[in-house]
Amino acid sequence: MIKLVIQKELRAILLSPKFAATFAVCSLLLLLSVFIGIMEYEQSVDQYNTAVSLSQQRMERQTSWNSLAEKIYREPSPLSIFVSGLNYDIGRWSEVSSQASVKLKHSAFSDDPIFAVFRIADFVFIIQIVLSLFAILFTYDSINGERENGTLRLVFSNSIPRAQYILGKAIGSWLGLVLPVCVPILLSLLIVQLFSIPLTTSDWTRLILLIVLSLLYITLFVMIGVLISALTKRSSISFLFSLVMWVAFVLIIPRAGVMAAGSFVDVPSLAEVEGIRDGYAKDLWAQYYDESEKRWLETEYIQRDAASPEDEEAAEMEMWARMKQEDSARKVVQLEIEDYERKLKNDWQNIKRVQQRLGFTISRFSPASAYQLAAMTLAGSDIDLKARYESSIAEFRSQFNEYTDQKQAESAQMGGIMIEFNSDTGMKIGTSRDDAGLDLTDKPQFVHPETDDAKIAQAVVVDFGLLSILCLLSFAAAFVAFLRYDLR
Repeated sequence: MIKLVIQKELRAILLSPKFAATFAVCSLLLLLSVFIGIMEYEQSVDQYNTAVSLSQQRMERQTSWNSLAEKIYREPSPLSIFVSGLNYDIGRWSEVSSQASVKLKHSAFSDDPIFAVFRIADFVFIIQIVLSLFAILFTYDSINGERENGTLRLVFSNSIPRAQYILGKAIGSWLGLVLPVCVPILLSLLIVQLFSIPLTTSDWTRLILLIVLSLLYITLFVMIGVLISALTKRSSISFLFSLVMWVAFVLIIPRAGVMAAGSFVDVPSLAEVEGIRDGYAKDLWAQYYDESEKRWLETEYIQRDAASPEDEEAAEMEMWARMKQEDSARKVVQLEIEDYERKLKNDWQNIKRVQQRLGFTISRFSPASAYQLAAMTLAGSDIDLKARYESSIAEFRSQFNEYTDQKQAESAQMGGIMIEFNSDTGMKIGTSRDDAGLDLTDKPQFVHPETDDAKIAQAVVVDFGLLSILCLLSFAAAFVAFLRYDLR
């Protein structure tokens, strides 16, 4: 009997105009979003390769180890084709040197604000917004619509159990929506293959999990639509309730959760943290320059009092000792500033994580929020993307500075300054440069942060479980409501 109910429901959906409209819209939006995502990804890869090449060439033209700096660029992810996440919101590169602090700069949206106005309609956006609304439109009248047409009483004039009927209606409605969604999804995967997008085994695994998560999310809204239809007697009322619930779940609760977390946990802005760091650095450097000036004045007196070649040689030795001392003192100040900055950012990030956890916990009362957070985690474009990159760049910065300090010591370049003593011309100060350029063959290479599949699975299992439980609860509530439903 349940098979007949499913066939009847499927036949009614397939012959209805809403199936053709849903299939056309889904195919157009999903295929177009994937195609645009592929174009954006390939353009990002070209820009990344060009930028890395130019950065390498710029470094090779440098002639002073002290002024050597490198730009580290974020590597484009192929999964951004389906889930853009925060890829366009956070910076794309950070300078690495002994003077500059680690900070990702120049996001795609900051360089081209017009894209920030309209955002990116990716695969997740279409599933989260468009398909969830279609699920409501498919099922808001699945029960009460039959009652208004008089077919519900006619069906139950036969000996059909209510449990089988509600189960058949839910399965039939689900198949009627999933079929027009799966076809463009499979075509999208084929397009990705045709364009030879470099997806690893890990990427394919996470992409499959994303598709399963999307189908689970659609299933939830199908069950919600059946539940509301089973709780109301008029389709107009169920449509209104379904629409209000969709607006609350998809648009209101996710944003309300973040706003509530911002009210409960006060986090200073990054500009305030950087202002505190700059103030601390300014005071340390001012103290360093005052002490340095006194030390150089003492050296100047020694040079001025030199009356014989032996005295000049001793003065020269004293000068080199002072230069080494100045270089050591400068490094101590730099390390103190870096340690202070690291402590400030760690404290700020800890408070920020508390705020984020609270905001995400509240927003997860919305299945749309749980779906989006899990999708971003699977694609590696979640809220921690910036922290992961800046942490990796900070580790590389330590290696890079050690490398430049070692090379600077080997080449006898003290802070990029060359001081020459001559008994006839006196002292000459200039820059110590090698016109042949720097040999960077043994320079340490930056390693992009890798995604840990185990951690990703651990992070998304909560959202998978939450959506699964909500699906079961929604169907169970619809089942109980239909057992008491008035067929008249």
